[in-house]
Amino acid sequence: MLPEKQNLNQTMLDTNQLASFKQSINDLSPLQLAWASGYLAAKAEGGTSRAVATLETTTAVQTTLTILYGSQTGNAKGVAKSLAAKASAEGLTVELKSMGEIKPKAIKNITHLLIVASTNGEGEAPDDAIALHEFLSSKKAPSLEHLHYSVLALGDTSYEFFCQTGKDFDLYLDKLGAKRITPRVDCDVDYDADANTWSTTVIAQAKEMLESESATSNVVSLSNVVSTESQYTKQSPYAAELLVSQKITGRDSAKDVRHIEIDLAESGLTYQPGDALGVWFDNSASLVEELLLTLELNAQEKVAVTDESLTLVEALTTKFEITQTSINFVEFWANKSQAPELIALLSDKTALREFAGNHQVVDVVKSAPLATENTLTGQEFVDSLRKITPRLYSIASSQSEVEEEVHLTVGLVQYQAGEANRQGGASGFLAHGVNEGGEVKVFIEHNDNFRLPADSNTPVIMIGPGTGVAPFRAFMQEREATEASGDNWLFFGDQTFTQDFLYQVEWQNYLKSGLLTKIDLAFSRDQADKIYVQDRLRENAIEVFSWLERGAHIYVCGDMSRMAKDVEATLLDIIATQGKLSEEQASAYLKDLRNAKRYQKDVY
Repeated sequence: MLPEKQNLNQTMLDTNQLASFKQSINDLSPLQLAWASGYLAAKAEGGTSRAVATLETTTAVQTTLTILYGSQTGNAKGVAKSLAAKASAEGLTVELKSMGEIKPKAIKNITHLLIVASTNGEGEAPDDAIALHEFLSSKKAPSLEHLHYSVLALGDTSYEFFCQTGKDFDLYLDKLGAKRITPRVDCDVDYDADANTWSTTVIAQAKEMLESESATSNVVSLSNVVSTESQYTKQSPYAAELLVSQKITGRDSAKDVRHIEIDLAESGLTYQPGDALGVWFDNSASLVEELLLTLELNAQEKVAVTDESLTLVEALTTKFEITQTSINFVEFWANKSQAPELIALLSDKTALREFAGNHQVVDVVKSAPLATENTLTGQEFVDSLRKITPRLYSIASSQSEVEEEVHLTVGLVQYQAGEANRQGGASGFLAHGVNEGGEVKVFIEHNDNFRLPADSNTPVIMIGPGTGVAPFRAFMQEREATEASGDNWLFFGDQTFTQDFLYQVEWQNYLKSGLLTKIDLAFSRDQADKIYVQDRLRENAIEVFSWLERGAHIYVCGDMSRMAKDVEATLLDIIATQGKLSEEQASAYLKDLRNAKRYQKDVY
C-alpha cells in the first residue's frame, strides 16, 4: 500500500523515468513480468519480501515447459506423456495437458510450448484440439512474440491431408510471431523413431533456452503432472491369453464379426468404458509364403531390422506391414519395376492413394513383376515397407462387470483379389491366426475424449452402427454396475435384423430391465429403401432435441468417412429445425456441446 499522505503527482513517474522503465521491461517474458510485479510490490511495502530475498541470493532458475497434445485415438497423448517424462528427467518443470483442458486464451501466458498433434479425418483437428485450433486461426488470437515452440505432427501418408493439424498449428503460431525452438517434424504411422529423435533434440534446445531465462522460483510454477503408467505399454505390451473368439453374425451374413475375450489377469492393466485395446499381430504364414514365392526371395536370407538381425521370413511375419500398402511402397515398386500402369499413378496423388488403399503388398508386386535382369535383395525389399503398427479396438466391456477380462467386437476385414482371399492383419490374426488359449500382445490406450458423464443422472444417446456398438456395450455394463439412473437411448444399424443384430439378446434384456430406455434400429437391407441410423435420428427429431435440451450427452462410434459425417449433418438439421435456429446458430449449439464434452466421437 502506498503511504497515505503522498499525493498523485508524487507517485507518478516523470517522462524520463517512464521511458527508462518501459525500456527496462521491453524484453521481459510474461513470467519475468510476473516476478517483477511482485518485486515492485515488495519495494512499495517498504522493503524486500522474503520471496524476493530468496531470488536475490540464489542462482537457481525455474525451468518451465508446457506440453499440449491433440489426440483422437491416444497416439499423440502417448507421445506427449513420453516427452513429458523425458523433459522431467532432464530437470525441467513440466505441465502436460490435453488442448481441451486449457482455455484457448491461456496460450498467451505460455512462454515455452511443445505441441504433439494428430490429424483426424480429412485434415481435421482432433476433438480436444478444435477450440484451440479455431482460436489461433481467428481474429481473436493474440500476438505471441514471447512464445517459443515446436510441433510434432502425427499422420498417415495414405491420407491426402497428411499431418494437416500439426502443419496448421505450426503456421498459426508462426504468423502470430512465435519463434520455433526446432523445426516441425511430420511423422507417418510408424512414428516412434522420428518422435524419439525430435524429443531428444527439442528437449535439449528447450532446456538450454529455459536455463538462460531469469524467471525464478517465486513465480507460480506449472505442475509436473507426469503420471505413473502401467509397465505394459505400446512398446512393451502384455502377453495375454485369448479366451474366446466367437462369431456373432449369422450363418448367412455378409460379414464375419467376432466377439473376442482376452484375459488380463496378473497384468495390473485397468481401463474405463470408452478406452481402446491395442493389439499387436503377426502376419499370416500363408501370406508371407505367397509374397516370398512371388518375389523369388530366400526366406532364410538375413536382414537388418533396427538393431536386430532376422531371417526374411521372420521379418515379414513379425515386423513389417504387408496387409496394408503405403503410397511410399507403391512409389518404390513403380520405380523398381518401371511398370507403365504404376508409373502413371505417380503423377496422380488421388489415384495413387486409392490404389494403395485397395491393394495388399503382394498384389502390388503381382501386378507389376520385375524384369528378369532386375535384381532385388531381401534387405532392399524390407527397407521399402512400413513397420507393423498395432490396431486399436474400442473396448466392449466394463471392468465393473468382467473384472480381469477385456472384450472386443472385431469385424473381419476380407475381400477377394482375383482368386485369392485377402484378410486384414489384426482382424485376420484374431479370427484365424491365434487359437483360444493362444497369446495376444496387448496394451490399453486410454481415451479421455470418449467418457460417460460424471453425473450418473445424465441421459445419454448412443449412435453406433455395426462394430461401432462396442463401446456402448461397455457403457451399459458400467451404468448397470454403478446403478446409474440416467436414461439411455441406443441407435444401432447394420445390414439385416436376423443376421447382423450384434448382442441382440443383451440389448433386449437391458430394454426389459429398464436400463435401456429406448432403442431404434436401422437395418439397411431389410426393405427396398435403405435405412440408416441418421434416418432414425431424423424420424425422432423432436425427442432427440428434447433430450439434448435436458442435458443429454451424445456419442457416435464407427465409420468416420461416411456415417459420422451423415450423423453430424443430421444433428445440425435437427438442432436448427427443432430449435428454430439458423445454420450458424445450430453450428454454434453443436460446438458448445462438443466443448462441454456432451458431443463425443470415437470414429475410424
